[in-house]
Amino acid sequence: MESLLDRLTGQLKTQGYQYPRSTAISFLRKQGSMEQDSLELTDQGLKRQIMSPEERAIDRAASKSGRDPEDYEYNPETNRATLRYGNS
Repeated sequence: MESLLDRLTGQLKTQGYQYPRSTAISFLRKQGSMEQDSLELTDQGLKRQIMSPEERAIDRAASKSGRDPEDYEYNPETNRATLRYGNS
């Protein structure tokens, strides 16, 4: 299983970030998924690491909107979850 840090670093590389690993570490620490003083994941980070990319995308969308996760479908090409047809 790819680690949360490795996956985010890879995504940032493809987006052209100059320092993708340090940017990923900073982001994970800011969101509470990584300890502030080490590369260890917090309980929240470990929970997200176990989730699939689909589960993380749906969780992000549902948390942001306050809607039910079942209202969303995942697009692996964009790594985004959008509302299912008929749920708008």
